[in-house]
Amino acid sequence: MEIILTKDITGLGYKDDIVTVKPGYGRNYLIPQGYAVLASNSNKKARDEKLKQIAHKAEKIRTQAQDLANSIGDLKLEIRTKAGESGKIFGAVTSLQISEALAEKGFEVDRKKISFPTEVKMLGDYTATLNLHKEVKKDVAFSVVTE
Repeated sequence: MEIILTKDITGLGYKDDIVTVKPGYGRNYLIPQGYAVLASNSNKKARDEKLKQIAHKAEKIRTQAQDLANSIGDLKLEIRTKAGESGKIFGAVTSLQISEALAEKGFEVDRKKISFPTEVKMLGDYTATLNLHKEVKKDVAFSVVTE
């Protein structure tokens, strides 16, 4: 019996996969629980159209992320913070500060998409990684200077 999965099922397949199962398993468990639908011609056509639309949306999002990465280019940010005489800053530079600095330059990046290779606790030059998309990452240089 061929079915189209509506949810990921461990050991069987992922959402929108067409799999073959024993008739009793499909008819008595998967379909009544809402984990699958019968793989009729109309359901297969609907699945194909849905996958095409999802692929189109994913490509559009990836293109927007790539355009943002290209527009950021070789931008260098300056983060102002309080620091002691030895150059150690009070606290640490956070992704929120990088996000706000990017917003001042006209680039909207969610703070959750910003990561640092090392902790930023001293004055100096560093880089932050912007995870704009699973395929698009951009390194942004920034300097930490005293106020």
